[in-house]
Amino acid sequence: MGLVLHPTRDVTEVVGIIERWATRHRKTLIVREEDQHRVPSCVEPVPAEEVAARADALISVGGDGTMLGALRSAIRDPKPVLGVHLGHLGFLVEIEPPELPDALSRLLSKDFTIESHACLACDVCGDDVVAFNDIALVRQPGSGFVSVTLAIDGQQYGYYRSDAVVVSTPIGSTAYSYAAGGPLISPAADSVVITPSAPMAGISRSVVLAADEKIRLEIRPDSSPVVVEMDGLVFRDAATEGAVDITYRRNAGLVVRFDPLRYQERNQLKMTLLDLPFLPEQLRELLPDELRRRTEQEIPPPC
Repeated sequence: MGLVLHPTRDVTEVVGIIERWATRHRKTLIVREEDQHRVPSCVEPVPAEEVAARADALISVGGDGTMLGALRSAIRDPKPVLGVHLGHLGFLVEIEPPELPDALSRLLSKDFTIESHACLACDVCGDDVVAFNDIALVRQPGSGFVSVTLAIDGQQYGYYRSDAVVVSTPIGSTAYSYAAGGPLISPAADSVVITPSAPMAGISRSVVLAADEKIRLEIRPDSSPVVVEMDGLVFRDAATEGAVDITYRRNAGLVVRFDPLRYQERNQLKMTLLDLPFLPEQLRELLPDELRRRTEQEIPPPC
């Protein structure tokens, strides 16, 4: 099993649970060489590019960002990814640390289902990248607006002049696109949504496209320098020309699910809480005592 760790959070307790389980069941754990100092000596360090290739399954310890990194690492040969929650919100991650021993045993006995996820395969000014949530063209602070044209299947559609243009998958519709005012797309849908953030001119609403339509965003001469973000990570710092070509790739990532209905209910609760103008402690005061105790871990902290 390959461990994919949050880059900064303390993962000692969770890794300890995994290591003790692996020892009892005589399973080998591997981790990228850069994280060797964060795990017990019995965990084998390997080059980062070999973790997903050598593992039968990946265990992501962190939040959604760590989970997305695990999915991207296995893009050439998708492996089941089990997410253990150490983040603040976590729409992709299902398992809490206390549930981990049982989850690992169910993983070993193949008592789980696979949730398949699509990605966006992108050619960014000649460089190939993939994104499971979204790819965004974002303005540099203080330098004007992003100005790009949109073409679909080679046909010019219009242009954007905005703070950012976000292209997202269905699972990514709950992230940057949603914050920019975009719609929520069912994970079961094969579609892509393009949402401008703070539009000043041109296309000012979200556009939902079919999975097989090819998207091209081309930087206009009057655009400010564009930062290209992939799943929230900066990929290109200040592009002033070029284009981003985007296609939708099905079955690019495999996520382990043990209780899909419970997982969906928890995400519904999280989405509801995001739209309420209360601090977490104010929300807890509104709940009955029993429900307050049960939902204490579900209410995200303030940003």
